[in-house]
Amino acid sequence: MEFIPGNPAFINKQAASPEKAKFLVVPVPYERTTSYYKGAEKGPTAIIEASPQVELWDEELKREVWQDGIYTTAPLDCGGSEEEFFTRLEKTVGDILDSTKALPVFLGGEHSITQGLIPSFARRHRDLSILHFDAHADLRLSYFGSRHSHACAVYPASRTNKTVQVGIRSVGSEEKQFVNAGKVKTFFMHENRDMRKLEEAVLKELSGTVYMTVDVDGFDPSVMPGTGTPQPGGFGWYEGLHLLKTVCENKNIVGADIVEVSPLKGSPITEFNAAKLAYRLMGYIGSGK
Repeated sequence: MEFIPGNPAFINKQAASPEKAKFLVVPVPYERTTSYYKGAEKGPTAIIEASPQVELWDEELKREVWQDGIYTTAPLDCGGSEEEFFTRLEKTVGDILDSTKALPVFLGGEHSITQGLIPSFARRHRDLSILHFDAHADLRLSYFGSRHSHACAVYPASRTNKTVQVGIRSVGSEEKQFVNAGKVKTFFMHENRDMRKLEEAVLKELSGTVYMTVDVDGFDPSVMPGTGTPQPGGFGWYEGLHLLKTVCENKNIVGADIVEVSPLKGSPITEFNAAKLAYRLMGYIGSGK
């Protein structure tokens, strides 16, 4: 497929071409089903605009991650009906995976986009498992009449692929039947405060090949205040990063998304932190297995 470059580019460093990049940043400004605080469609642009404020030299990794090569595409087309969008999104992801070896990092947008992202990875990796970093289980079959709701984000994938949930502290009565059942392993936040034990357990549950979906509300609201459905008691910054780093060091990460940034007027905290998270995650992946 033809990649149209985004302007501005993530971290203000555009690789010469997607073929020469290690990472492909793909904005997906989709918002259709948010049920509380609105603004997720503005998340990708806000993250990219904040990203030049992230120092190029990563103080933890002791290197400039951008030198691996980061190519930022123009935002994907999010128009049409729900069915049209998700059909087009799934096809686009397949085209991306066929066209470049760069690892895609998708920036949402509401969490429902994950439904259209994972299938193409699952078809290419028979042993694919999913690390689901979130405050919410997102296992509803439908929500307010939509099976593509943000509240249903990982339900389809969880029917076919091992799905390991961390940070969970909000479960609806209609989805509790899917928690810790079938292919789903759920680590409730209040039951897993020992981070070392949690990381060891997560590694045991995941397969060797992993797709990461990171809803920023998996972090405590003090870290990511600008999000659609905040919940108290999530991961601190360093707790969350260490868990993600541990997975990257031990598993083959093939793709990732960061979703549910809803910028708050007058406060750049969430979009800046999400930009630093994306940059750090690329560094973990580039340095990992």
